[in-house]
Amino acid sequence: MNTRVLRTELKRSVAPWAGTVVLASALAFLYLLDAEWWRGTTAWTAQWTSLALWTRTLLFYLWPLAVGLGALQGLRDHRSKISELLTTTSRPVWHRAATLAGTMAITLASAFALLVLVGAVQVLANAEYTHLGWLPISLVGALSLVAGAVLGMGAGRALPSVLTPPLLAMGAFAFTALMQMSPGRTETDTATGIPSTEPNRVSLLSPAVEEVRDALVTLSASVHVGQTIWLLGLAATGFALLVAANPRTRLLALAPVLAGAAVALLVLPSDPRRMYVLDKAAAELVCDGPVCVTRIHQARLTDLASHGKKALRLLHGALGSQAPVSVRENTAVLPEGSTPRWSRKTVLIDFDDDIVAAAKGEELTWALIAKGMVPGCSPVGWSSMGGDDIAQTVAVGWVLGDLKSMPGQGSPNVRREMDTRARAVWKDFKVLPRAKQLQRINAMRAAALSCKGDALDALTGGAYR
Repeated sequence: MNTRVLRTELKRSVAPWAGTVVLASALAFLYLLDAEWWRGTTAWTAQWTSLALWTRTLLFYLWPLAVGLGALQGLRDHRSKISELLTTTSRPVWHRAATLAGTMAITLASAFALLVLVGAVQVLANAEYTHLGWLPISLVGALSLVAGAVLGMGAGRALPSVLTPPLLAMGAFAFTALMQMSPGRTETDTATGIPSTEPNRVSLLSPAVEEVRDALVTLSASVHVGQTIWLLGLAATGFALLVAANPRTRLLALAPVLAGAAVALLVLPSDPRRMYVLDKAAAELVCDGPVCVTRIHQARLTDLASHGKKALRLLHGALGSQAPVSVRENTAVLPEGSTPRWSRKTVLIDFDDDIVAAAKGEELTWALIAKGMVPGCSPVGWSSMGGDDIAQTVAVGWVLGDLKSMPGQGSPNVRREMDTRARAVWKDFKVLPRAKQLQRINAMRAAALSCKGDALDALTGGAYR
């Protein structure tokens, strides 16, 4: 396609409007809503993989938009009443279809690329760890918009009705929504019996991905390959419908999408743990003595190391040989709703943990002591306030010799309530003999680290109920 033809098509088609709608609505969605994509280490402007995944989550509505706008473009010849005239020209049908589809593909791919570019400029300013592992995620996202638009154009040409674009858009939106709900999820139970769901293979046929909850998680290579095969099948069917001249060829045009779906389902992983996987390069540890962080958070090592070493010294002074000997960023990727796993000899931290994220200055030392004493047993992906937080506050006070108000314990009102309850436990605990205190502290840590039993109950000897 030469420049002159491209300019002509851009003037005659809805392609420029399609690109504008996709880009403008995506930016408005991201910037006007204060949601999870602005928070913590998984913010869409914090890391490259998070950027790629958050922009892919927007496809739950951008993809239906592309399908609907493609169908509107496919109605152009019918609306102009020139379909029969075009069949009498010497220009091949496939050539006209390629020009039409190519124009839409260029504008939509450019719009998605600009969306990623807006985030990339901010990621460059925030992230020290640079890699290309995020690129396949974004490339598949751009391909999904192109495939959706071409499919819509083919359907619009095959079913030339004013109702075709809105019905196709609604159907595509229902498809992406259902893939995030029951048809795309498998019900399961965690080890503790908590009901949960996991994505299944069928859900990966949706161009949209799940919300980002861990900066170290990415999509596996088999997901990229399977989704690419499926989307190419969609695009091939859409293009075949654009050039089809009779009902029989239109029926044959469905073969690519059916074949693509069949092959994709063979390639796509069936195990959820092989869909969203740990990015091993990003999770590589960088250490300063006994304190380690992942490569993507290397910039935080200097500050964490000084507070981490101090926390380890204080823990050793209080617990002796039972104290942890290292601090490390937690790289375990566990299913949502599962019970966290802790180590007796290593303080495992997550920079998105409330108590760590809210800590400033000396509070970070307190937070690391708290995670070494009572790391918390709320199921992965859940948050709660209760006995663990009270036990955590009292345990830190025992190590420091004075009760402290811990950071990150909810709103000011909630924090005041927690401090009041912690002071009541602290008052009773401090009157115990030192040997008795140490006995209860060890019992509390055993319950807290194994997530079996109640840490506060062990600390108070069952008196706090």
